[in-house]
Amino acid sequence: MTALNALTAARDDGGFLPLHAYGALGDGRAVVLSGSDGSIDWWCVPNMDSPPLFDRLLDADTGGRFVLAPVDPFTVERRYLPDSNVLETIFATETGRVRMVESLNSGSAGRLPWAELARRLEGIAGSMRFAIDLGFGRRADTVSPYFARAGQHHVFHVGSVLGLFLKSDSVTIDQQDDGGIHASVTLDATDRATIAIVAGADEPLVVPDIAEIDARIDLSDAEWRSWCDRISYTGARRELVLRHALALKLLLYSPTGAIVAAATTSLPERIGGDKNWDYRYAWIRDAGYTIKAFLRIGAQAEAKAGFTWLLKRLGDGLPRVCYTLDGDPVDAPRSIPIDGYQGSQPVQVGNAAGAQHQHGIYGDIFETAERFIACGNILDSRSAETLSHLADQCADRWREPDAGIWELPDLRHYTMSKISCWQALARAVELADGGHLPTTCRDRWARERDRIEAWIGEHCWSESRGTYLFYPGSDRLDASLALAVRFRFDGRDRLRRTLDAIDSELAAGAFHYRYSGADAEEGCFLACTFWMVEARAMLGERARAAVQFDAALAGLESGVGIAPEMVDATNGQWLGNMPQGLTHLAILQTAATLDLGADTHA
Repeated sequence: MTALNALTAARDDGGFLPLHAYGALGDGRAVVLSGSDGSIDWWCVPNMDSPPLFDRLLDADTGGRFVLAPVDPFTVERRYLPDSNVLETIFATETGRVRMVESLNSGSAGRLPWAELARRLEGIAGSMRFAIDLGFGRRADTVSPYFARAGQHHVFHVGSVLGLFLKSDSVTIDQQDDGGIHASVTLDATDRATIAIVAGADEPLVVPDIAEIDARIDLSDAEWRSWCDRISYTGARRELVLRHALALKLLLYSPTGAIVAAATTSLPERIGGDKNWDYRYAWIRDAGYTIKAFLRIGAQAEAKAGFTWLLKRLGDGLPRVCYTLDGDPVDAPRSIPIDGYQGSQPVQVGNAAGAQHQHGIYGDIFETAERFIACGNILDSRSAETLSHLADQCADRWREPDAGIWELPDLRHYTMSKISCWQALARAVELADGGHLPTTCRDRWARERDRIEAWIGEHCWSESRGTYLFYPGSDRLDASLALAVRFRFDGRDRLRRTLDAIDSELAAGAFHYRYSGADAEEGCFLACTFWMVEARAMLGERARAAVQFDAALAGLESGVGIAPEMVDATNGQWLGNMPQGLTHLAILQTAATLDLGADTHA
């Protein structure tokens, strides 16, 4: 049984809730962030990359929100229901206790053809009065929400989004105008009330009965549990693996199979800093890593959907770093004139990575293809042709500088990028030898693979420093080099010494910065820490890795089950967009490696 977690419900002077106080709900199309104080502060409708209906997360004063909270001072305990993405909150006041269960509902056949956000209150003991505050985001004053009569219903309109506020009879609407709805409800022990929003964009709207919506909360919970039951992973850390698999499942965009990097935009990597990016897009890297994680736990349907989406994008021409969830190019970033989380500017839509080139995409797609086949699956001829062309591109382009895994503005010969090219061609040769790719250029790929390895050894290794460097001629380090162990790059003694150097220079407590100098710009990057732990385990340092793994997880215990991109090493504050796919998949893979052994092919 998943334990209830006591969480702070306090907002700061600016009206912002700590990021660790949010839980996430999802339905395969969108993600909701629900705060421990009863306020839903983020929901893009109908899709993860749509404009937000609720955006208090980035605009505390005037942003949209859906608050359901006791009128008296209260304490909170929260958890996800076991093996589920349905969230439970226990409110306690001096007069009573009430359980709230929240779900972005699905149906028995999967995702509903409309958005359905449901919140159920159940009296446990005593009596408690709740206030309900529903207000819609104005999209930086580019839309003006309003209600309009449609038959017997009052329909809200926010740009192209239309929807309904639905409720049990015991809920009283105290005020309703174009600005939103204020309502209230009192619950005694055994009382029950459900409040919901049904919405869509530029489409007819279904009006379900509130009893049907209430029943779908339990149906959604059952569907999540059924999905977990089908996961084949049996290691000692199964509960932990399932929790992070469930978080990754939230980031799989079911209409296309795209895997979004994170569900939010512009949450800062340092409070008050300007590194605030829009992550509501599908990166080749993140998608590839997530597909491998799904394969490892036996989530074949999710892995196949993501892999098919990936191959179709890569078959359309020169590969891009990232795509929209519909597979289109990502627009250049533009700023939105709102305050931002704790005043961190800019707030952005779009991402500059859409115009970059990163050699890492080659390694990512070939490692994913190798894993897909190693799990007993088969490539079709068109996909094999796409991969062959990508191997040829990699063989031609590896000598060029690129933006690197960290998408930096300076084009350089990043060591990790060269290792990724080696990785791509090494896997391409293996796939060709196994009969999965045409062998016409196999020998050429092998020769270029060996040239890359020699180039890395000559230019990227520093014997005096005892480490691979960030890039040739630099004295800096890069924590992503821990991935080279998983990629089966040669020179394991050198990799072990590189890990030692990274721990010495980039570690901050249980966590790690991405690269030398990052401590002045941002928090510790969580995925790097778990990559480091897994690399230690793969190199045979299992006891040390287990201790480091537990220490890193302890640093995230303030949350309810989702994880951010970064943490502030000085105070533990969560930073960056969330739920962050890279963090969740790194935790999942590391847990599995610690459970099942140092299998670098997993």
